[in-house]
Amino acid sequence: MSRITGTAALAVTALCLAACAGMTQQEKNTAIGAGVGAIGGSILTGGSTAGTLGGAAVGGVIGHEVDKKK
Repeated sequence: MSRITGTAALAVTALCLAACAGMTQQEKNTAIGAGVGAIGGSILTGGSTAGTLGGAAVGGVIGHEVDKKK
């Protein structure tokens, strides 16, 4: 079972990296911010859905604004 899980995780990682190939730096920052925010929100709220979604939203906004051209 762990071999199947490892293979699936590797496949998902490869697909995610391929999906980011055509993104601009701002889009990458937004995606990274949303991911980090979702993890942070989940940890801070004990895994609640609202906390995870709220963290993703806040992280995405912050990631979008990072290094934005004026």
